[in-house]
Amino acid sequence: MRGTVAPHVAPRDAPRAITGGERDGQPAWSPDGNSLAFTSARSETKGEATLHVLPMGRSGEVRTVATMPDGISDVCFSPDGASIAFTSRTRHERYEAKDESWQAPRKVERFFARLDNEGWIFDRPSHIYVVGTDGTAKPRNITPGEFQHSGISWLPDGSGVVTGSQRHATWDLDFASDLYRVALDGAVIAITAQTGTYQQPSMSPDGGRVAFLGCDDPSTYPQNVHVGVIDVDGGAHAFLSRELDRSFETTAGGREPVWESAGTLLATAEDRGQTHLYRVHTDGTPPQQLTTGPITVRAFDSRGGTTAAVIGSVDGVGDLFVLGEHGAVRLTDFAARYREAVKPQPWERFAVPTADGTAEIDAWIMRPAGFDPAQRYPVLLNVHGGPHTQYGETLFDEAQFQAAAGFVVVMCNPRGSSGREEPWGQAILGARHPKKPAGSWGSVDVDDVLAVLDHVLAGHQYCDPDRVGMLGGSYGGWMATWLAAKHGGRFRAICSERAVNNMLSEEWSSDIGSWFRVEIGPTHLDDPESYTSISPVQWVRDIHVPMLLIHSENDLRCPIGQAEELFMALRLLGRDVTFYRFPGEGHELSRSGSPVHRVQRAEIILDFFAERLAVR
Repeated sequence: MRGTVAPHVAPRDAPRAITGGERDGQPAWSPDGNSLAFTSARSETKGEATLHVLPMGRSGEVRTVATMPDGISDVCFSPDGASIAFTSRTRHERYEAKDESWQAPRKVERFFARLDNEGWIFDRPSHIYVVGTDGTAKPRNITPGEFQHSGISWLPDGSGVVTGSQRHATWDLDFASDLYRVALDGAVIAITAQTGTYQQPSMSPDGGRVAFLGCDDPSTYPQNVHVGVIDVDGGAHAFLSRELDRSFETTAGGREPVWESAGTLLATAEDRGQTHLYRVHTDGTPPQQLTTGPITVRAFDSRGGTTAAVIGSVDGVGDLFVLGEHGAVRLTDFAARYREAVKPQPWERFAVPTADGTAEIDAWIMRPAGFDPAQRYPVLLNVHGGPHTQYGETLFDEAQFQAAAGFVVVMCNPRGSSGREEPWGQAILGARHPKKPAGSWGSVDVDDVLAVLDHVLAGHQYCDPDRVGMLGGSYGGWMATWLAAKHGGRFRAICSERAVNNMLSEEWSSDIGSWFRVEIGPTHLDDPESYTSISPVQWVRDIHVPMLLIHSENDLRCPIGQAEELFMALRLLGRDVTFYRFPGEGHELSRSGSPVHRVQRAEIILDFFAERLAVR
C-alpha cells in the first residue's frame, strides 16, 4: 500500500510498526516479498529525501540506497528485485548558489514554469532514476533533459519502464500528455500520439499491454477520466470503463490501475460522494463494484490473489481491510481509536431537486456537538473548490471543527462537481466553449447551492434562518464572493478564502494561466468579456454583507492579488471587511500548511462566524 506515514505490517492478529522515522512513507514491496522499500527524511541535510530497503522476515539492517536533494516519489521495484526506479527533481546548478542574489536569471520559454506548493519546476524537472537495491552505486538518471515525468511501471523483462510525460514542444499549448517506454540506456519511444491526456501507466503481467487513466480531448475540462489500455508498442487504445459514467480520477487520491489478472484490473471511481473500488474488465464488460456503503476507498493494492484497501468514512480515519467474497475484513482499528479520542460527528445525506427539475443534488448536513433538537443553531454553508471535486463520505476536518464549535454544517455537490455523469460536471463550462457550451460559472451551480440551502432551512427547524453564514475556498471562494454580491441578503457573514475574484487577472497571473480556456472556451485575449462576466469583483458595490478574506502570500494558483483587489474595493467603499494574509503558505494552506497556521486559520474562521452569527 502507498502512504505518507510509517509503514506497518498488518497480519490477521494485530498491526505493528516496522519503522521509526518521523516521515517514513511510500512503502513498496519487492516482487518476492522479502524486502520493503520506503522513503524517509533521515538525512542530516534539511530538505533531502532518502530511500531505504528493509529486509522482511529475515535478519538484516535497513539499507539507505539513495539520498536526493529534492524529494522521492513513484518508488517501484524492478521485476527481479535488484533495482528500484523512482522519480525525483533534478535541480539546475543555480540552486547550489549560496542564496538567490547569486543565482543566474531564469530563461522562461513555456507556461507552467512554476506550480503552487512546488515553486519553480522547469529548472527542476522530475526525472526517473534507477538505483540498485544493494546500495553500492549512486542512482542513475535515465530521463535527463527538460521534460517532467510521473508514474513508473517496469517492463516485465526489466529492460526499462513505462512512464507518463509531456515530451513534445507544444505541450504547454495543447495540454496533451502521453505514455512513453524508456529503456535503461535512456532510449525513449512514444506509446501514445499527443491526442489526449494519458497518464498513470500500469504494465500487464505478460508485458504486452499498458493500462492507464485518461481521456481523449485535452482541450475540454472537466471530463470523466477512464481506465484505458494500449499495446506496449503503441497503436489504437481502448477505454474499458465507459459503461460506468463516473470519473476514475478521484478527489480522494487514487493510483494507477492494478492488474488483478490478464483480463481484469482494479481501479477506484467516485460516485455521488462515495469512492469505491471497481473491477474493470478488458473485454468491455461493465465495471463491477467491489465495495459498498457510505465510504471512501483511499488506497488499494492486489497481490497473490489478495486485495487490500484503505477505507475511511465521515467519522473515521482510514483503516486497512482485506476484500473477500463475503465483504471487507478489517485489519486495523485506527478509526475506532480516533472516535474514542475525538468523538467526531456523523452526518445525514439527502438529495434536493434542482430548480429546473432535471436532476437532484447530493447534500449532507452535520449537527453540532451536543445537539439539542429544541434549540436553534447557526448554519454554515460550505462550498468546495475545484469546481470538479466532490464532498463525500470521508473525514473532513473543516466540517468537524465547525460542528464542534456549535454550527450546523451544510455541504453539497452542485453542478460542476465530480462524482456524477459527465454532463453534470460540464454543466458550467463557458457559454462560448467550442465543444461543450453551457451556462458558465454563476449559473446552475449557484441555483443548486441555493436550492440546498432553501431545503435545509425549510425542513430542519433547528436551523436558524436568521443566522446563516457561508464559506468556501478557491472556486468555493469565488462562489463566496459571487453570493456576497448577488445574494448577500441571505447571509449574515461570508468567508471568501484563496478565491478567484477577477477571472481576467487570474488568467494573466496564475501558475496555470492560459489553461482556463479549457473550461471557459475562448482565450482571454480573444474574448475578455467571457472572463470578466464571471468575475464577482465587478459587482463589489453590491456587497454589503460582512466579509472575511483569507489568502496565502505564496499562493500561485490564485495569486494574492485576487484578495487584494477585493479588499481594496471593499475598504474604499467603507464596507465591513477583514483580511488575513498568511506568510510562507501556498494555495494548500488548509490541507498541508504548517500546523501553527492551520490552527490559526481555523480559529480565525470560527471566531468570525461566532461573532457575526451570534444571537442578537
